[in-house]
Amino acid sequence: MYAIIQTGGKQYKVSEGDVIKVEKLSVDSGEYVFDNVLAVGEGSDIKFGSPNVSGVSVNASVLSQGKAKKVIVYKYKPKKGFHKKRGHRQPFTELKIEKINM
Repeated sequence: MYAIIQTGGKQYKVSEGDVIKVEKLSVDSGEYVFDNVLAVGEGSDIKFGSPNVSGVSVNASVLSQGKAKKVIVYKYKPKKGFHKKRGHRQPFTELKIEKINM
C-alpha cells in the first residue's frame, strides 16, 4: 500500500517503512501526522481525493533534523570585476513512515 502526501509545497509517494527527507517541520521528536493525503492505493486500485482523500492520514516518526550539503551560488559578470560567492544549506527533517491509516 502506498500514499501520496503533500508537505512543504512538494509531493511524496510513501509506503510503510520508508525513510524520507522533507522540508523542515517544527517538530523536534516524536510522531507527526500528515492529513494532506492526495491519493492512496494498492496495485491498480487507487483512490484520488479532490484535493484530499477524506478519512485517510499517514503517521510518521521524526528521526532527525539536519541540513543538506552546501550548494554554492556563484555570480560573475565578465569584464566588470564582479564576483559574488554564496553558500546555502537547506534544513530538512528526516521521517520514517510508520502507518497509513484508512
